[in-house]
Amino acid sequence: MQTIRTLATMLALAFSASLALAQQPVVMRISHQVPPAHHLSKLLEAFAADVKARTNGQVEVQLFGSEQLAKAVENFPFVAKGSIEAAMSVNFQWGKTIPELSALTIPYFFTDLERIKRFPQSEARKFLDAKLDARGVKSVMWIYITRQSIFTSSKAPLIKLEDFKGVKIRGLNQLTDEALTAVGAAPSAMPGSEVYQALQSGVLDAGLTDLSAAYSRKFFEVQKYGTVSPYFTVYFHMFVNPKWWNALKPEHRAALEAAVAKTEKDAIEVTEKTAADALTQLKEKGMTLHLQTPQEAQVWRAKMEQPVIDAFLKTAPESGAKIIELLNKL
Repeated sequence: MQTIRTLATMLALAFSASLALAQQPVVMRISHQVPPAHHLSKLLEAFAADVKARTNGQVEVQLFGSEQLAKAVENFPFVAKGSIEAAMSVNFQWGKTIPELSALTIPYFFTDLERIKRFPQSEARKFLDAKLDARGVKSVMWIYITRQSIFTSSKAPLIKLEDFKGVKIRGLNQLTDEALTAVGAAPSAMPGSEVYQALQSGVLDAGLTDLSAAYSRKFFEVQKYGTVSPYFTVYFHMFVNPKWWNALKPEHRAALEAAVAKTEKDAIEVTEKTAADALTQLKEKGMTLHLQTPQEAQVWRAKMEQPVIDAFLKTAPESGAKIIELLNKL
């Protein structure tokens, strides 16, 4: 009898343990590189809350910004091998690995807001998703983050093309930096998280970032001038580990997809408002800002766009022309 009672107790404990395990939420850790004040962080916080509500707490999104979990360059391999479930990367950070993703950052090529609004449901987006999927990660979300860039400097404003000559400026990648080289600048590619220190120490003379990031990353502390330009469009895109994604319950995957669609839509208004607010905030912090006129933009475009297009088509000879065609259709 004692043996039967002991066995029954063990079975009950095992059942309780398995029940508790089954009730534990599915964890989705998201690594990204931006600080808490950046509007991407706020969009992701809203996404996490939305997922929690849609799944009744059964899926828990955990956010690790400011490179807490992985460096920007580590996000892809970490997600691909399953060390973390998801990450956010800037489209141009893929460089030569997936050069097609840099098409969005060809100077002055894709900055019209109505075209940007159509991107999430476009063939162009599907085309780029397929490129990411082929690299062993599952692309799930594209967050529009800017179409307004700011060229910051400390000694003199960068307004005319000749102002760039000899200037050590933050670059993005080898491809898009062709535009800066074409006007005589000396670009050095680096993630946004490293730019402040490089500007502060004098490693760089000038910065290039999106308008709102210039405020959230406090460029005003180390830069006096800023030229605001509709230079290019940047997206942060989310990719997940395919094995983790495929193992999700169908209802959880559906909830995530719904939250993704909402976040992609919300990002349009949030990003536009954040950029507008950043103009005021940077001025209040003492920066002298110059808003590029349409005529000035045409002068810059005439010199800076074609070198990047030429380099882009060489870097992506098989499908570079295709993604340009798809983006032009928007």
